[in-house]
Amino acid sequence: MTLLGKRLKQLREERKKVNSKYTQGYVANLIGVARVTYTAYENGTKQPPIETVNKLADIFEVTTDYLQGRSDSSQVPIRMEKDEKDIAKRMEKIRQDLSEDDGYMLMGEPISEEAKESILDAMEYAIRQATRINKKYIPKKYRDKQD
Repeated sequence: MTLLGKRLKQLREERKKVNSKYTQGYVANLIGVARVTYTAYENGTKQPPIETVNKLADIFEVTTDYLQGRSDSSQVPIRMEKDEKDIAKRMEKIRQDLSEDDGYMLMGEPISEEAKESILDAMEYAIRQATRINKKYIPKKYRDKQD
């Protein structure tokens, strides 16, 4: 197993402890590859293209240098458990909103369960990115001591 593969697996498993949906299939879906392809990345039998490494770094909130073994420091803090709980609460509220109203339409047709899941995945990604970006702009004196 390559260092990239070890780090991908470690980061995914850390996330999975907090959010059980962080399976190989889920991460593969986020980066737009088949699960077997992502599994090959973790096993070190296949090297991802640089665009994919960039996506993985964004998803796991680490630097590409860290993923590729060029640095032992990720430089980007891993999301705190509190952040994960906040995101989970937001996502549950959005899920309830989508489920309660039967009137949601997409291009003039009732929205399917698959479309709802796709919308939820996109919303979760957007919330995670916004949370990560927003942390950059919080003055240090207002940040938690954990950050």
